[in-house]
Amino acid sequence: MTRSRRAPRPLSFAVGQIRDELAPETLLARVQLAWREVVGELVAAQATPTFERGGVLTISCSASVWAHELDLMAPDILERLNTRLQTSQLTRLRCVSTPAPRL
Repeated sequence: MTRSRRAPRPLSFAVGQIRDELAPETLLARVQLAWREVVGELVAAQATPTFERGGVLTISCSASVWAHELDLMAPDILERLNTRLQTSQLTRLRCVSTPAPRL
């Protein structure tokens, strides 16, 4: 009797399962998982949620122009995040510009 060999699964499958199991059960962790889907690839490449306290979500942006842009988009982003996460805990975005890493 011959067994057919299944193709190996992609590494992303295993990493995704581990990530889901090890992710902390915090609002920030849930936001970080949903961020790219909620804001899109372009914004996600320039801004990252880094801290949450008392409903205020801090977003680290690659430049001050991105921090300003996200300040203007904040009401829409908050509504989409709260809808996606099925919560109303996020009340404000605090967008900050982080300095570029030194090479």
